[in-house]
Amino acid sequence: MKRWLVASYRLRIIFRGVFLLLALATLALALSLLQQEKQLSYNSYQSNFNKTVSQISATLRHPAGQLALLNPPLNQDTASLHPLLLPFSALDFDDQSKVQQAIAMSGCLVQYGNDGSLCVGIGNNPWAGGFIYVAGSFNSPSLVSHVRGQVLDQQAHRIKVSVALRGQHYQWFAPFEEETGVRSNGLIGIKGRWLGFWESDIGKQNGRPVRDFRGWAWQKSVCNDAKLDGKDLNCERNTFFSLRLPIAVLQEALFEKKRPIWPPQDLEQIQVELTVLGPDSETPLLDSKSVPSATPFSLNDLNALLLPGESLILRKSSEKREVIRLLGKVEQEEESWNLLTRLIRRLPVDEFSSPLEAKELISTPLDNYELEMRGDVRSVSKSLSVVATRVSWFVGAMLLALLLAWLLIEISIIRRISLLTKRAAELSRTMKGAGELDQLDVSDLRSPDELGVLASGLHDLLRRVKEDVERETIRTEQEKQMWHAVGHEIMSPLQSLMVLHPSADDQSHRYINRMQQAIKVLYGHATPSEAFQSTVLQIGELDLNLFLRYVAENAPHAGIVDVEYEHQYRPIVVKADEYSLEDVVTHILKNADRYRPHGTAIRISVEVSEANVAIHIHNRGPAIENDMLDKIFEYGVSDQRLEATDEHRGQGLFVAQTYMAKMGGTIIARNCIDGVEFVLSLPRPI
Repeated sequence: MKRWLVASYRLRIIFRGVFLLLALATLALALSLLQQEKQLSYNSYQSNFNKTVSQISATLRHPAGQLALLNPPLNQDTASLHPLLLPFSALDFDDQSKVQQAIAMSGCLVQYGNDGSLCVGIGNNPWAGGFIYVAGSFNSPSLVSHVRGQVLDQQAHRIKVSVALRGQHYQWFAPFEEETGVRSNGLIGIKGRWLGFWESDIGKQNGRPVRDFRGWAWQKSVCNDAKLDGKDLNCERNTFFSLRLPIAVLQEALFEKKRPIWPPQDLEQIQVELTVLGPDSETPLLDSKSVPSATPFSLNDLNALLLPGESLILRKSSEKREVIRLLGKVEQEEESWNLLTRLIRRLPVDEFSSPLEAKELISTPLDNYELEMRGDVRSVSKSLSVVATRVSWFVGAMLLALLLAWLLIEISIIRRISLLTKRAAELSRTMKGAGELDQLDVSDLRSPDELGVLASGLHDLLRRVKEDVERETIRTEQEKQMWHAVGHEIMSPLQSLMVLHPSADDQSHRYINRMQQAIKVLYGHATPSEAFQSTVLQIGELDLNLFLRYVAENAPHAGIVDVEYEHQYRPIVVKADEYSLEDVVTHILKNADRYRPHGTAIRISVEVSEANVAIHIHNRGPAIENDMLDKIFEYGVSDQRLEATDEHRGQGLFVAQTYMAKMGGTIIARNCIDGVEFVLSLPRPI
């Protein structure tokens, strides 16, 4: 039963299974691609992480990085401009190229738009003296020099610089004084020094410059505007300058202890202000109080190199103190599905669970710094989930297309096939007559497609079958009425013959009884097979020995000669109907007579057992084909040579088997060495 149910749903199971496999294959393909992308993303992230570590380490080992390490970011802006601890012991302020190279490498310059730049710092060697170095550049026409010996006034280019620290305030006024004998034909440029005076000496005629104050200026000979070069001698040119400011407070602090504290602990509190003014003008050419456009490189700038989730920690080795902690900025990303993110994190990837961590040691002139950087592989899953979220719409579209295709086929084809199959099966299970063929209603399944044509063809076929069944029913009824008429017409003469042969000892009386019984069997039935199968026999006890001797003696009267019976000398009682058993034996004898060679006998013998009695009827002649030994007892099966005649309808052996079954016996045919033998088995009375 289970196999039948599976077979009936096999096509639908296969069809739906194919679509299910397609959907699973699509999901498996998407997961496989996600896993591969995750592996590639992880490998790429690991490579970028190592590159980032190398880049940060190289940056911190560069003078600009050294400057950032020596000057950690301020927690709050306590001064507009304060000195930076330079990665050099001191600046060679007298040499333009060395100063420019030093401040360019260290990156300490603060840019003020296109007007100029400024670098303020101190050396990392305390024994170089308590000086503050200031270097920078500004744009101006040809520098106007102060005439030595004249009153300090505003007729020359000048610098105003002030330093405030520890309650002290230092202010200098430094006019430019050109160095004679340097400029030649106006091509080399202007070189001179800044003479540093205390601001209180302004307006005095023979003021003395501060001894340790040093300053130089170098102005290019080339105009900033190339179009004016050589045409306008008063065009704006770039001027580079450097200053060394003596700070008495710092110098005195160096000699208070055997091991001076350097850099000063209040380095961040030192305020420096510088202004460059032109002749007879209060408009500054360079003002440190202006808003800078670019500041020196800071450790906070390393944050731009970190990916989201990555962390960078810098510690001072001597103090084990954390200098700065940076965390990669998490930018606002596109929305992703949390479920998809969790799915990506669960996808297995080689070495994905191992944390990414790197450590480096950075040496500076004052101390060593430990760099510790940690990666965050979760960012890979998160960034990949954003991409996967966009791609998932395509996967969803593919699955939706599969679903729509399945629904379309399911509704338009499979559902109609299921309905047609269900209705046909229901009709096959419940149909008992031709009138029920109309129950198969396929009007809703008709359409121009193949299935509709099939439904229409099935409907037309059933209609024709119904018409054929109705015609067969009419024909059967007519045959039945004909049998009634034939039986009625034959029974009347037989009744008259019974009157003429009333004696039971008369052989004619016996054959008339058999004829009446045959008419009664067939009377009122549409077909002979139905008549024989519905016959009710009168079974009683019968002496088989006397019966077979009588059949053998009277066989010549039926046209069958040379029938020999091995007579038994004792009664053999069986349960049978005498007339029906005589019909059975007669049918077998007629078949034997038809196939035996001329002049040979038909032998009848009896084999008695405890429960049954077997009648053996043997004749010489051709053997029966093995595959026909069972089929010869079927209704309508006869020798092919005799099928065309009306005398042989394949009915005799069918009647024999039917009567034997009703009497509780059996009949078989088997081939012998010299012929064929039929064996009839009848039960004995209990």
